[in-house]
Formats: sequence, structure tokens, C-alpha cells
Amino acid sequence: MTMNPQILWADDEIDLLKPHILFLKSRGYDVTTANNGHDALELVASTPFDLIILDENMPGLTGLETLQRIKQLSPLTPVIMITKSEEENIMNQALGSKIADYLIKPVNPNQILIALKRLLHSDRLVSEQATRDYREDFRQISDLINSADCMADWYELYRRLVFREMELADTETNMDEMLEMQKTEANAAFGKWIRRNYERWMPDPGAASDAPLMSPRIFPERVFPLVEAGQKVCFVLIDNFRLDQWHVVRPLLADSFKIEEELSTAILPTATQYARNAIFSGLMPRQIASMFPDLWIDEDSEEGKNINESPLIATQIERYRRKYKFSYNKINDSAGAERLIRDYGAIEGNDINVVVINFIDMLSHARTESKMIRELASTNAAYRSLTESWFKHSPVLELLRRMAASGAKIILTTDHGTIRVDNPIKVVGDKNTNTNLRYKLGKNLSYNPRQVYEIKRPDRFGLPAPNVSTSYIFACGHDFFAYPNNYNYYVQYYTGTFQHGGISMEEMLVPLITLSSK
Repeated sequence: MTMNPQILWADDEIDLLKPHILFLKSRGYDVTTANNGHDALELVASTPFDLIILDENMPGLTGLETLQRIKQLSPLTPVIMITKSEEENIMNQALGSKIADYLIKPVNPNQILIALKRLLHSDRLVSEQATRDYREDFRQISDLINSADCMADWYELYRRLVFREMELADTETNMDEMLEMQKTEANAAFGKWIRRNYERWMPDPGAASDAPLMSPRIFPERVFPLVEAGQKVCFVLIDNFRLDQWHVVRPLLADSFKIEEELSTAILPTATQYARNAIFSGLMPRQIASMFPDLWIDEDSEEGKNINESPLIATQIERYRRKYKFSYNKINDSAGAERLIRDYGAIEGNDINVVVINFIDMLSHARTESKMIRELASTNAAYRSLTESWFKHSPVLELLRRMAASGAKIILTTDHGTIRVDNPIKVVGDKNTNTNLRYKLGKNLSYNPRQVYEIKRPDRFGLPAPNVSTSYIFACGHDFFAYPNNYNYYVQYYTGTFQHGGISMEEMLVPLITLSSK
């Protein structure tokens, strides 16, 4: 049986407040009264109250003095301060003592009731409303899953799923389980749709009239036009940055920036070597390997796959016959960000400044390899929370403000997202097969073709082919590739980790944000 909320109301004119107290009792609250601060403190010491209503102007021990002692006795109990005074210094003292609410006399019963509902029942009310809203939206989302036939439809569907996920994340309902099932259904449909349509956009996404904005077109369509119009641009790429992670970061930027949001589509494979190099070169990977073989790193090479990003940017600017001055910086830690902030004056006059931030990618890999990090980021919600905490406490926010203060527009995006995998699919390859869990390429791959998206003619898809018989396969949804050798250990180790390279809304549909100073 649920107990009524226990309220303590301390006021030297408590007898005059009987109508208010009766009103609250009729609404299911148990109200204990005191007419001075000393009695209130004795009651607080002996009784666990859910909330305390405190008159500021009591004789003897004042409301503010009583408040300070209450905070020592019961620091987590919310306190509503009621006063006749509108003096700012009294308000400041009360707010500085961490009161939960502040009301000016005369107050009516409904004001008190609203404050109680906000402080004691907001989580439940928010949960109930979020549940009702999702139930109403469930059918529309299901219809959109079944009817989506262009990328704009998938963008809209993904936005709605992420919005509902954020709304339900902090609620204590089982609706989040239903939403996860619906996301899985949506990703299955998305994978089938990509299989039917992806080849039509290839190998030149800029030529197909129905192609979405894809990795190689980001600079020509979003960066260069701004520079041509006389605008300085800072292009900030956060590796592995998903739409839901953007949602938790956005409130931290809202006070300082005007924000314009859209989505773009990462090419396959959704991996740094391919998608990010396509952004910086403005080319599909096969074109990079053909036109600039010294800048393309093969899968079997031990060299880093993103070591030539600055030269690739230079080739794109030159190919479009621009004379832009640009800089390129990669940030792997807070010291690197702080150093860039300190030295930013040396590059702020450039037409384009490119910054790559690797924290989330490092977090993703650390989560796979570290048991402690895996515990800290055990769910999508926890993964978002770590992203928010990093962004809030890192120098990246200050760096973005410094960029905006120089008059630059900021394009904030990523090369690809990431997805939590939990369903192993067996694949067999030779010793030269790459190690990525979401895509494989090789000349002797063995797999069930119904479980993957296979590309047997890489040239048609803008992908390089190290051998004549090279083929690519991609995992969809929450699948990941596992080798039969040592299968059980392999599956146990990687189940529940965040991976990228394959086909899912989380990996392919990525945020593309424009920030400008308010």
C-alpha cells in the first residue's frame, strides 16, 4: 500500500492556513504543522518528511536560520520557502541555501499543489506522459517503417525513434523495451532498403538525382558554398558521433549558439578508412586509391588508416580550383584541445579550419577492451551519459566558443556512427581478411549470403579491390561477424560492444550540425 506524501508546514500563522491544509489533505497529502522554527527542527529530527514548507518571516528562529539547520539534519529533503518579502537579498539567501522553490505571499492552494506535484511527482508524471505519447506515436512509427521509400523518410523515422528513446530513457516503464524492439524492426527494414537502393547511388553519389547527401559531397555542398560567400568555416568532426549523442550535447551549446540540424548519409563501409577519407577527399575510396595511390592505405597495411587526411583535404580544394587557406588538427586528449585554443589566433584567419576529435572513438574501443569501461557504458543510455560528461568537462566546448568568437561558422559532424552488437554471424576468411566485425573484404570469404549485404563487384560501388576476386560483405542490424575458430570466446568477448562498419541507421544516418554565434 502506497503511503501518502508526508509534508511539514512551518508558519507562525499556521491557524490561518487551515483551508490550505485541508485542501492538500483532500488531494492525498498528510500535513504536519509547526508554528515556529524550533518545533519544526524537532519534527525534522524525528520524522522523515517528503517535503517541507517553510515561512521565511517567523519570530525567534527565522525561516532562513531554520532552513540552514534543516539542511544539516535532512540535506536531501526539498524545501519550499514562502515569504511576504520581495527583497532580492532575501531571495538570494534562500536560493543560495538550495531551496527547491520560492513563493511570495499571498499564495493560493493551487500554487502550493503545483509546487508539490513538480517536486514530488514530476518523475512519475513525466513517465506517464512519455508513455502516453509513445503509445500514440507507436502506430505512426510502425506505418513509417513499412512505408519508407526514400532517404528523407528514413531520416524522419530515425529522428522520431531517437526522440522517443530520449524521452523514455529516464522513465521507469517497460516502454523502452518496446521501443528497442521497434528500433530493431526499423533497422531490419532499413537494411533491406539499403540493399535495394545503395547501388543506384554508386559509384558517384553526386550524379544520382535521388541520392542523399553522402560523405564525398559534404565539402562541395556544405563547406565550399559558405567560403565562397565570404564566410570562414570551422569543420569539426567527432569520430563515432551518433544522433542520440548529439541530443545530449545540444543543451550544452544552446545558450551560446544558433543551431541548424540535418542528417547526412555515411558511405559503406561505415569506417574511418572509407567514410572519413571520402569526406576529406570528396572522392569515393576507389577514386582515392586510383588517383592518389600514395594517400590510400590498404586494409592489410600496418599504417594508420587516417594519416593522410590533411593531404586529402588539399587535393579536394585543388581539384575544385579553390585557393582556400586551411589548417588541419587532430585532438586525442584535453591537452591537445587546450593547446589548440591557446594557439588558435595563428589560424583564425584561415578560410577553413578542420579539427578531428577522437574521444568517442577511443571510448568505443576502450569499452571493448576494458571491463571497467564496459560496466560504465553498459547501455546506450550509459554510453550517452559518458559522452555528455566528457563534452561538459572537456575543453571542446571552449574551443567551439573560441571558433565562433572569431566569426566562423562551425560545421559539426562525424564520419559514421556506431551500434551495439549482440548477434554473431559465422564467416570464414583467409589470413588476409580484415579484422573489422561489421564488414569483411577478401577473395575467399565463406558466409551465408542471406545474412549479409554482399558486393561482388566493388568497382560499381566506388570501393577498391586489392584482388580481382575481392568481395565485400556487410553486417546489418545488431549482427557481427565471428570466426568458427574459438567461436564461443570470440562471441562472449564482443557481444554487447559498440562497433561500426556495417549497415544500420545508427551507423549510416549521422548528424550534420551548423553552429553560429548568438
